[in-house]
Amino acid sequence: MSIRWSLVIPVKTLVAAKTRLAAATGPHRTRLAVAVACDTVSAALSCPLVARVIVVTADPAAAGPLAALGADVVHDPDRGLNTALRTGAAHAVRLAPDAPVGALQADLPTLRPAELAAVLTAAAEHDQAFVPDALDVGTTFYGVRPGVPFTPRFGGESRAKHLAGGAKELDLAGIDSVRRDVDTPGDLRAAVALGLGRHTAAVVADLRLSPASRDGEAGPG
Repeated sequence: MSIRWSLVIPVKTLVAAKTRLAAATGPHRTRLAVAVACDTVSAALSCPLVARVIVVTADPAAAGPLAALGADVVHDPDRGLNTALRTGAAHAVRLAPDAPVGALQADLPTLRPAELAAVLTAAAEHDQAFVPDALDVGTTFYGVRPGVPFTPRFGGESRAKHLAGGAKELDLAGIDSVRRDVDTPGDLRAAVALGLGRHTAAVVADLRLSPASRDGEAGPG
């Protein structure tokens, strides 16, 4: 039987979410943040190697839609991203002490269940493992085997931090959707090219973000 994971997904308070997309998204920024999180959670829940998704958030506007998708929502103590992840991981261990625990960024609107399954299969072979983002600077996934201390090091140049902490970098082909997080208009255009989930696609259809527009600028109105 395949090992099934508990995944922790942190979701910021929406007023603070996706500020680098503000110029491109205008009044749709918070709607986009919710949509991206919904696509991330939906894809994770559709992955056969995921037993449960635990969302950590302090924002009711995000908690409601994500709980409706099937996520287990816990309150964010608002002491930073890694504290939020540890809070979710502690909840996960209480629910399923024998399951591996992973942290997944909430801004993966192209996430495909099969690609996530490839990551989780590879991660299960190591005490702790991570996936770098598309720029090879940040991190989109970090996971540990049961009983291994959960020590996420997200934020800034987190790829280097996870390597320094002894985590195995997963260098896998064909996992672009797991690496494509979205923080800037350029990231969003790259995600559009890769293929968006339905929630994000509906918002982007309203944005009409131009492939030719520069980072930080809105597309044609």
